[in-house]
Amino acid sequence: MAHYALVGPSETRRPRLGRPVGGSRSSAVGGVVLLLPDGEPMSARRASARAHAALLPLGRALVRAGRAEGLAAHVVRYRGRGWNGADAELAADASWAVAEAVRRYGDVPLCLVGHGMGARAALRAGGHEAVGAVVALAPWLPEDDVAAEPEPVRQLVGRRVLIAHGTNDARTDPELSFRFAARAKKANRDTCRFEVHSDGHALRQYAAEVQALTADFVLGALFARPVARPVADALAAPPPLGLRMPLAAGFGDSYRRS
Repeated sequence: MAHYALVGPSETRRPRLGRPVGGSRSSAVGGVVLLLPDGEPMSARRASARAHAALLPLGRALVRAGRAEGLAAHVVRYRGRGWNGADAELAADASWAVAEAVRRYGDVPLCLVGHGMGARAALRAGGHEAVGAVVALAPWLPEDDVAAEPEPVRQLVGRRVLIAHGTNDARTDPELSFRFAARAKKANRDTCRFEVHSDGHALRQYAAEVQALTADFVLGALFARPVARPVADALAAPPPLGLRMPLAAGFGDSYRRS
């Protein structure tokens, strides 16, 4: 059984997978997406209901797009909202959620999609053997620190990885996600990164485009659907081109028409 380091009141809490997005499923599940909400660097408070709710529209969009393959989605409910230093509680909860999804659904393709602090958790937990793809939206990543180990990337080898970041994000530095992507690309060529011009941390301005990009990438990674040309180009391009790919306005419209 996995060991979880705990802080304060979270000792009495447990992570939960919760109900599938869109309600109960009656058909067979062909793949699973676990959505990991944003959090805070240090906190013993309960997980944020607002951060959980913020991922529901993306979850519904993914389920609609993957209906033919039986895609199921869950927004993970953490024990608390804090990463809490070396305890990395959100990453531990993400790993627990992967194991629970495997227990519940069996050997089906699985993708982690996280936002902010949840994106860091997704990248950390992406090393689980059941995970085939990781999407990190506006990831919160630590500043470079010569006294500390760099954020790991080797766990992502063999996975498809997409990072998307707003260029005007005032909460998480997009330059740090570029540096992380550059290191990840060296270890795993199936890594790409998109820049959402002028958008902020919540990625609201181009929400339709971000949803479409995520759906295109997830369905391609889990079910071998052909991906859109910009995604294929970003995966194939050498750094820095494939790591600074602009997300074009209207990407969502073109995806919905396809």
